[in-house]
Amino acid sequence: MQRTHPITRWLERAPTAAFSAYAIAAAFTVYFCMYAFRKPFTVGAFDSDMDLGIGEPVSMKTVLIISQVVGYAASKFLGIKVISEMSAAGRALAILGFIGFSEVALALLALLPLQWAPLCLFLNGLPLGMVWGLVFGFLEGRRTSELLGAGLSASYILASGGVKTVAKLWMEQGISEQVMPFVTGLTFAPILLVAVWALSKLPPPSAEDVALRSERAPMDGKARAMFFGRYFIGLTALTVLYVPLTAYRSYRDDFAAEIWAGLGYTDAAVFTAAETPVTLGVLASLAVIMLIKDNRRALLVIHLVMLAGAALMVGATALFQAGLLPGAAWMVLVGLGAYLAYVPYGCVLFDRLFAALAAVGTAGFLIYVTDAFGYVGSIAVMLYKDFAEKGAPPHEFLQRFTYLTGAVAFVLLLVSTVYFERVARSFAREEP
Repeated sequence: MQRTHPITRWLERAPTAAFSAYAIAAAFTVYFCMYAFRKPFTVGAFDSDMDLGIGEPVSMKTVLIISQVVGYAASKFLGIKVISEMSAAGRALAILGFIGFSEVALALLALLPLQWAPLCLFLNGLPLGMVWGLVFGFLEGRRTSELLGAGLSASYILASGGVKTVAKLWMEQGISEQVMPFVTGLTFAPILLVAVWALSKLPPPSAEDVALRSERAPMDGKARAMFFGRYFIGLTALTVLYVPLTAYRSYRDDFAAEIWAGLGYTDAAVFTAAETPVTLGVLASLAVIMLIKDNRRALLVIHLVMLAGAALMVGATALFQAGLLPGAAWMVLVGLGAYLAYVPYGCVLFDRLFAALAAVGTAGFLIYVTDAFGYVGSIAVMLYKDFAEKGAPPHEFLQRFTYLTGAVAFVLLLVSTVYFERVARSFAREEP
């Protein structure tokens, strides 16, 4: 019989605070590093046009973003099966294999002529969409999953700005925009290796975790279809909502350089500085949910937090347009609001949903169903912006997009809130 690693044995006996700190540090670092292989190319201007034979030429940067998102969306559809059926033993090697493949694609981007760049970015995005589910698989189903999920979610909020700052600094050192993504990924590779090793030493959920949050196990195709069919109305509302939320978050992120420039900010440090308060606000909001032991009540509070996020997006935009908020404050507040509505999908929302329904399965299944359709929405928005509003300044387009996303979020979150509150109450009455 294979002996348990000493670190795993220590974590099994460690106080909750020590276990949580270790798990958050490992998961945060892995996903932060993954962003160094995904997002740095967006710092480049890529200001040429590309003729796709469908009318007006499309900007090269839009083509590259769409190419990567197509690969990323395909990865999410693949992940519905791969992540929901993945055993715990295979997660760490899968993370390294997927990210390693993406770095090879960035090497091709650096070496091949620019016309091959869309294919390189497609190949880069193709495996990366499954990394979140693999990392979250180490964290879900624990009594501290909200705290762990919030810590993991902080990684991509901070990483989005952090890796762009590193990428821009490399370009300021003379690295070209085609080579810069590969170099940035290579910069973070040693840290990634150590962090994945550390994450792999986490023990499985304890008996107490299972009692409080329900058992987590792989789900085959039949189990996935039965679960979604049983809660079709609520899950459909959440899936449809994730489309504009993902598109909004992706647009704000991928065109951050242009949006900030339109607002009058060009310093490389602005990317990191703006996302730090957003991260702290999201962490504080989600960590509080850990204090709620009743799973039905926690699910309701999560919906209310998401509604508050949608309201903040709309309110901040109205104040900015009225001249009552400076541009930097507006970007921070709409970012905070968007992430309050978006982040729960990837960590606390479905984890508590499974627990409230006492369902055996994996939250990764629902995360990847919503993710898959969400990134299809991102592609649609990119195409709409480049064809229908090609000349519109990115920061002005974001303002209009904010109102649309906020309105859709308000309606569909109300549907989901009412539906799952009734289902959870009914389930509670049936328990002996």
